[in-house]
Amino acid sequence: MSGFLNLYRKVLELPLSFLVKNNPIPHNPIEELKLDISQPVVYVLPYTSQTDLVIFRKNCISLGLPDPVVANNIHGKKLPRFVFLDEGRQIFKSKGAKKETENVFYNYLELHRVYPDLDVQVIPVSVLWGRSPGHEDKGKLPKLRLLNGIQKTAAAIWFGRDTFVRFSQAVSLRYMVNEHGADKSIAQKLARVAKIHFSKQRISATGPRLPNRQAMFNKLLQSPTILNAIADEAKSKNISEQKARQEAEKILDEIAANVSYEGLRVADRFLRWLWNKLYQGIEVQNADRVRKLALDGHEIVYVPCHRSHIDYLLLSYVLYHQGLVTPHIAAGINLNFWPVGAMFRRGGAFFIRRTFKGNRLYSTIFREYLAELFHRGYSVEYFIEGGRSRTGRLLAPKTGMMSMTLQALQQRQTRPITVVPVYVGYEHVLEVDTYAKELRGAAKEKENAGLVLRVIKKLRNLGKGYVNFAEPITLSNYLNQHYPEWKENPDEERPLWFNKAVDGISNQVMININNSAAVNAMNLTGTALLSSRQRALTREQLLEQLESYLQYLRNVPYSPDVILPSDSAQEMLKHVLNLDRVGILVEKDNFGEIIRLERNSAVLMTYYRNNIQHLFVLPSLVASIVLHYEAIQKNLVLDAVSKLYPFLKKELFLHVAVEDLSVRVEAIINELHRQQLIKFNENVLSINRSRVRILQLWSAGVREILQRYAITAAILQNTPDMPKNALEKESQSVAQRLSVLHGINAPEFFDKAVFAAFIVSLKENGYFNQEGNADTEKLDSLMGILNHMISAEVNLTIKSAVEKGEE
Repeated sequence: MSGFLNLYRKVLELPLSFLVKNNPIPHNPIEELKLDISQPVVYVLPYTSQTDLVIFRKNCISLGLPDPVVANNIHGKKLPRFVFLDEGRQIFKSKGAKKETENVFYNYLELHRVYPDLDVQVIPVSVLWGRSPGHEDKGKLPKLRLLNGIQKTAAAIWFGRDTFVRFSQAVSLRYMVNEHGADKSIAQKLARVAKIHFSKQRISATGPRLPNRQAMFNKLLQSPTILNAIADEAKSKNISEQKARQEAEKILDEIAANVSYEGLRVADRFLRWLWNKLYQGIEVQNADRVRKLALDGHEIVYVPCHRSHIDYLLLSYVLYHQGLVTPHIAAGINLNFWPVGAMFRRGGAFFIRRTFKGNRLYSTIFREYLAELFHRGYSVEYFIEGGRSRTGRLLAPKTGMMSMTLQALQQRQTRPITVVPVYVGYEHVLEVDTYAKELRGAAKEKENAGLVLRVIKKLRNLGKGYVNFAEPITLSNYLNQHYPEWKENPDEERPLWFNKAVDGISNQVMININNSAAVNAMNLTGTALLSSRQRALTREQLLEQLESYLQYLRNVPYSPDVILPSDSAQEMLKHVLNLDRVGILVEKDNFGEIIRLERNSAVLMTYYRNNIQHLFVLPSLVASIVLHYEAIQKNLVLDAVSKLYPFLKKELFLHVAVEDLSVRVEAIINELHRQQLIKFNENVLSINRSRVRILQLWSAGVREILQRYAITAAILQNTPDMPKNALEKESQSVAQRLSVLHGINAPEFFDKAVFAAFIVSLKENGYFNQEGNADTEKLDSLMGILNHMISAEVNLTIKSAVEKGEE
């Protein structure tokens, strides 16, 4: 029998090698699942299929995993390296686990009694032929799993490129034996647990059935909440309820997605071509976090940062290839234009107007539609920043969608809702040229088909893209920890804790996104060049600065989730110079090479620097303090940092708690001393003149931020009772003057929203009294620090502008 099976598998190998592409999930299971292949492994497949085995074996060999058809030889005893869990499916239900499989488990467990150093790893594996969840249709039976023979051959032809081999977390038999023993019942339990696992895995990969769109509309339009809103609409506008209902139907049709699995498959082909055309690879990190949440039955809400329109496409593509369900995506109504609007809808987009203000019917319908998506178990994605960041920094969160998410949890949601922040980054953003024009005052161009075609024409080598899944936030756990009263009075629409919780969760999302930033050659090179006032460095200086950054990031890690480059400084610089549309020039003189930014590229490069500015702001602040004081006691450094840190923390969504700040600063000082950038003797920090150039470049990372703080603080010193709106406007005007006179290219330097956030921070940290006037004594203390770290000419410009403004 075994000889016949071997022959049959050989016959299958040739056609399947052409028809079925290797698609392992995860892409590197040895590393991502932390498999110890020095120990024996046993693969468990859900049901008997020689076709699945051939495909699975091909993936194993390509990944460097043990060959499944070669038996394990454990101290002279041979046992199979793979088992099928059951015989397949009957018409309506699966058969039980095979006795043969239970016996194999039992034999492995018995070996663990005899050999204490043995630890066999049981690895569940399934082959997913396509990912269609099917549609809701009560008149039809659920689709059955594809069978062998003709149907399997057809599947190989049709789903060959969409067949995935899913490797799951290994189960340690040593752990099982130590905890539960090694009798027959444990072998049976292992088989039962594996069956449950495969059932969960299938659901996590396909998701719930796709909705019947009209049936969903009918259900929503019968909900008491929407019926009340329709009645109010009719009354307030003096129209019939029938007309108000028609308006509600139009709103639903405008909002709702129309997901098509075939549309997703077509999109996958296009996106595969697009990424190969645009980028030199997409690096994905921590997807295992999301796979675990999906297996555990969580309702997943993806909240990525927003850099580009590409974000929508990239995240869905990555999730599909990580074996996860693509989400329903909240997209701006501006993207609902021909022909891409319908395509986005089929890919899962549901459209949202920029504002709900004054339209109760629309806001009610949208909120109920979102709650229905949660109730049905669909994953959801929305951009908490509201729009794309034009500066490269995270924008202040817009809390409307988070508020609706929390309301869904309060009302009828039974599955746990978990928010997954996602860092999305690029070495080169498609729209960055447009962002620069908009920041200079150009009107935002309306999205249309012509704009899409112009963007496609620009497709070229843009470096790498990054998707990093940050630390998830399970909403019920967060509320239990911070607002234990949240379960009281569930029918109350806006309890006292609600708004604070929404703000707290939204802020934590931004912090977690920043904790997962991707450091790459482009943003490091941009940071170094922009730190030079002339935006130019010799090749040697630039390489030295890049190496200093790399050493700091590796020795004082910002967070475990940050993606760091593995290349050397020389390799990174070579990579950046080979990218298109970067605007970095290499010039030669008698002394060597000078690398500089073109004038027009300086603003563009600040975008990439700002992607990682939060990683460097604290060491930049320490470097700036030491540089400007030349010699200073360590406790005074700590005091200065502690006064400025609350503002930096709020502005840049920093994760270090105030109570942990001194430990972090100590680590930074030690690293700067290790790199010989500063001297540290008898509790005094001082500059090391032989390496002062590197220290100067480090200090520049916080220069413009401190200048902004000084502008607002100086105005308040002069006019302590200035109203908030006037203070924002005056601060912006002074900053614009400063940027012209001192060549400051940072687009966020005179952003009114940044000044508004700083003023809020001043209030939160006690810089205003109860009457709303500035506390001049505290401001004097703050300005005493700022004045030391800002050049004399900039200080004079600020003072002069403030005095003119007073006149």
